[in-house]
Amino acid sequence: MRISGFTMVKNADKLYYPIKAAIASILPLVDEFVVALGDNDPDDRTLQEIESLQDPKIKIIHTKWDLEKYPNGTENAHQTDLARAACTGDWLFYLQADEVIHEKYLPIIKATCAQHLEDERVEGFLFNYLHFWGDYDHYHLSHGWYPEEIRIIRNHPDIHSWESAQSFRRIPDFDYKNYRQQENTFKLNVKRIDAWVYHYGWVRPPRLMQNKRKSLDTIHQGKAAAVDKYAKEEDVFNYGPMQYATKFSGTHPKVMNEWIARFDWGDQLYEVGPIPKNRQKFKHERLKYRALTFLEQNFNGGKTLFGFKNYVLLK
Repeated sequence: MRISGFTMVKNADKLYYPIKAAIASILPLVDEFVVALGDNDPDDRTLQEIESLQDPKIKIIHTKWDLEKYPNGTENAHQTDLARAACTGDWLFYLQADEVIHEKYLPIIKATCAQHLEDERVEGFLFNYLHFWGDYDHYHLSHGWYPEEIRIIRNHPDIHSWESAQSFRRIPDFDYKNYRQQENTFKLNVKRIDAWVYHYGWVRPPRLMQNKRKSLDTIHQGKAAAVDKYAKEEDVFNYGPMQYATKFSGTHPKVMNEWIARFDWGDQLYEVGPIPKNRQKFKHERLKYRALTFLEQNFNGGKTLFGFKNYVLLK
């Protein structure tokens, strides 16, 4: 059995993505790790960060991004597909540049992949998620944050990244153009895996968090719309009262130790306080979502109410 890791990334260094930790977290598990590395800005050091791992398993594909040809976030899926297509494993383990796996889960991930290798019904595996917020001591246990997602897929030519690369679908005879197509797409048949993805996408110095939001909105909405939107906002992101996030009492992956040691914006976070008048409430601050979260956690076994599931769960 061979397992390939893969990801896509651009300007990870400038935008404060822990890409080095993400890749390193599953290097002991995989036989290769394919990176679709976009055309970074001249002052970005993502390539050097990846090369500093000095691991022969890492294979870098240099790509160019075209947001006109792949608008509305679909360049993310296109770049993911480029990396996926270069993988040679039986199972393909996808991690985004801000997703990290704790070393304690590697044995069970390997055993689960081996257990289902010959079962062609199983097209992928579903992981639980920890979405960290603001710092490394808080995460979201809140309605509106996806609690699980497909992160390992079978190496099959019909399985593609979908929409904005959050997940995957089976798309026979795909034209590699419309990654948001709905017709002739099929949800994957998956099994749950007893492992968690540690998602650090909302843990950055506030100024860099705002830069990352601008970058994502440019990819999804176009440059003009993003420029107009952020001209009306502060240059520094406001995480809001941390009281609405859940305290984290576990341990982080060891590969994150060096990254976490860089944390120096605690003085820009606050535990309680009013919502500034110049920004809208986040979902997790709104009464509706807080009520739904309470119902889910106390009366629905932690399962999301009214949530969209982009998979078919096999028994």
